Amino acid sequence: MNIVVCGGTGFVGSHLVPFWQQQGHTITIVTRKITKDKKTDPAIKYITWEDMEQNPKQLEGVDAIVNLAGESLNQRWSTKTKLELVESRMRTVNIVSKTLEQLERKPEVVVQASAMAVYGTSQDETFDESSERRTMNFPSSLAEQWEAVADSIKDVRLIKLRVSLVFGKDAGVYPLMTLPYRMYAGGKIGSGKQWVSWIHIDDMVRLIDFCVMNKEVSGPVNASCPGPVRYAELGTALSKVLHRPHWFHVPSLLIKPVLGELSVVLLQGQRVIPQKALDHGFTYKFPTIESAIADLEGKKSSEPSHA
Repeated sequence: MNIVVCGGTGFVGSHLVPFWQQQGHTITIVTRKITKDKKTDPAIKYITWEDMEQNPKQLEGVDAIVNLAGESLNQRWSTKTKLELVESRMRTVNIVSKTLEQLERKPEVVVQASAMAVYGTSQDETFDESSERRTMNFPSSLAEQWEAVADSIKDVRLIKLRVSLVFGKDAGVYPLMTLPYRMYAGGKIGSGKQWVSWIHIDDMVRLIDFCVMNKEVSGPVNASCPGPVRYAELGTALSKVLHRPHWFHVPSLLIKPVLGELSVVLLQGQRVIPQKALDHGFTYKFPTIESAIADLEGKKSSEPSHA
């Protein structure tokens, strides 16, 4: 297949691209800037967003487009940052949409990244793809706007991938979560009752591939594992696998002044179930938190490695 990966140099994209290369697919990466090292890579074609916008016909006949682009939420949300977060998502989705309008031979499928924040937060509700979207805070508002623009993508099979916390050792939230434990200062954050919906990076890559290759899959898809946990349980699992104490409590009153509105990501959560993936037969290599952490730390888990 001829696949375009927008944001292919980011955390998820940098794992997805080699996965598809090993399967023999032809990859084009859309990125903000093409550096010298990228120009010398013969296996991948690189184009910029500006080039895609000005010359959409170069994507004529591609089989799939995956758009993972967007500024990271892992930063303090000033007014300027919020505008950048919104603009980065709206602009890239608009370029994809307008590019498709110019193509005579459109791709069969477009996978557009979204976020599980679209459901809002709750300590006692469970959300799947049939749950209503709720605007409760900045992340949920951002996700709703993101999906509203994605709905402008017409005449293709559209998948809105509602991404949970992606656990990988090289980037993302996992290194930040494990750092206190590695320094012997791990423990409960806030109440510890907040839900953490997550997915191992390998399962994230496999799920994107599954969505692209299976024509029956469309619409919202929760990119999470079937085993969400409360934060206290996550901490206990980290403590067990890393052989570090789980004792230090950071109360909400200390987190909010430091992180501002970003604290909502740590202190609130949602229990998200990947019902659509399960209904279509997707299986997880790492369905439990302990099996995922053990793999990321290069250790064996006593738990089964399938859903």
